[in-house]
Amino acid sequence: MVALEAAAAALTRLAPGTTMTVTQQPMTGARLDVFEAQGQRSVVIGEPKFLIGRRDNNHLRLSGSEVSRLHAEIEMVEGQYVLRDCKSSYGTFVNDVRINETPLANGDRIRLGQSGGADGGADLVFYTGARAGDAEPATSSAIGDLRHVAALLEGLRALGAGRVLDDVLALVLDSAINVSGAERGFIMLSTPQGQLDFKLGRARGRVTLPGRYFEASRKVPLEVFETGQTRQIPDLYLEAEAAVHQHTVHNLQIRSVHCAPLKVHRYLERQDGPVAEQRIGVLYLDSKEKARLLSEATRSALETLANEAAIAIDNARLYRESMEKARLDQEMKIAAEIQRSLLPRAHHAGSYFEAAASSLPCRSIGGDFFDYLDLPDGRFAFALGDVAGKGPPAALLSALVQGIFAGQGMEGNSSAETVTRVNEALFRRAIEARYVTLFYGQLSSDGRLTYCNAGHNPPLVVGPDGERRLDRGGPPTGMFDSVPFDEETLEVSPGDWIVVFSDGVSEAMSESGEEFGEPRIVETVRSHREATPEVMLSAIVAAVKTFTTGAAQSDDLTALVIRYGG
Repeated sequence: MVALEAAAAALTRLAPGTTMTVTQQPMTGARLDVFEAQGQRSVVIGEPKFLIGRRDNNHLRLSGSEVSRLHAEIEMVEGQYVLRDCKSSYGTFVNDVRINETPLANGDRIRLGQSGGADGGADLVFYTGARAGDAEPATSSAIGDLRHVAALLEGLRALGAGRVLDDVLALVLDSAINVSGAERGFIMLSTPQGQLDFKLGRARGRVTLPGRYFEASRKVPLEVFETGQTRQIPDLYLEAEAAVHQHTVHNLQIRSVHCAPLKVHRYLERQDGPVAEQRIGVLYLDSKEKARLLSEATRSALETLANEAAIAIDNARLYRESMEKARLDQEMKIAAEIQRSLLPRAHHAGSYFEAAASSLPCRSIGGDFFDYLDLPDGRFAFALGDVAGKGPPAALLSALVQGIFAGQGMEGNSSAETVTRVNEALFRRAIEARYVTLFYGQLSSDGRLTYCNAGHNPPLVVGPDGERRLDRGGPPTGMFDSVPFDEETLEVSPGDWIVVFSDGVSEAMSESGEEFGEPRIVETVRSHREATPEVMLSAIVAAVKTFTTGAAQSDDLTALVIRYGG
């Protein structure tokens, strides 16, 4: 960047009102100073009949859209240079007067086309010898190179402030087209799978082009992306290239191509320094005209632009990914709040029982749920379910099952019948590879507990005389149609604890890979048997967290405890 800043400073010193010292040399022959969109150059008229136009065999070849294939010619006639228009489409003008044929005088201004060099045509100045303040053609070329560098610097400074990826891509392409004089260009970026994906195409004048416009021009970009080497093809018509690029040459009328890889370096926090360079895409430029050989400064400017562009594009892409992640995080936060609001309050009590429950998802949202129902006949109904899988899909299905359970449970059917209807409702929806383990129980005031366990971890009834596992029921809901579910009724005594939990509790893994297991649940319950349900629940959760210290939570952790009071 220091070299570029120095070049920009040199260009600034060429502003009006300043002087530039150059080596003077008398010109014995005639020449044309050419001013067009790509810059300024000086061409010696070295042929008796000097041809001007877009055609390759012209002595002065121009690329403007208002320049005809053979636009004009200059011929020496009896010691006098004569300019003739060759039936051009947009005309030839000398000192703003349209001509068919006219002798030329030193300093005459020639315009090819209606618009001149600013937009589609070309501006020429005819000289027959040296003039005051004249510089060598090499100096004019250097001035053009400095203009290229100035355009490059303008683009790079804007890239530094760019955050929106599409804006950065457009700026890179517009700067590259301006620096190189190409007619159009596009950028392809690599996907996570390492494939090239078209992102944006532009033409002169900051015109956006659709992706399908470039479908047939993929061979060179793919080659550059694979090799990591810049490829410049000044003329695709050459025999060595024609066979390979025949479709591109004839169908798209592309003549010259310049394609550069976009590369960045990744640095890791380790002693061995940066990793190998990573190619993130390609910058492609082409034209329907044969390309002039680029000067060293212009080639260096394009290379610098590609390097800086790769960093800017990568930063913009990372910025967009971070913004997308922030948006998703916010959406997940809202989803978690909605899921929590669907669950009942953690504490619930009646005249003969107290209950408490909690659910800690391993991600923002989870697939576990619990619910309570106070049935019309005075029984207390409760359920705990665990959806296969994690994250948003499991959370959506969890909300669905909770809704089905609430609707079926309030009808007052038996435990087995309620679970059967939940199973039928899920199976009809044909949710592939999704099932729900579910425990549903109904507790009456006289201590009768009727339950149905649909493939769930067997809950525990812990009392003074021991513990009992509640495992009667059937398979998980949603897997099979018309499957029978059993239920069991047992008696619980005052002071007994009913502990229902998901496998995130019993199968929680320690750092060494050991499971928490049912015995530790029973031990925790017995050591807190006189506590309130809220304290009992907190003790179970704390025991699991202490046991898994140093290990990541791998599953949703949900537990429900009920103390029967009699």
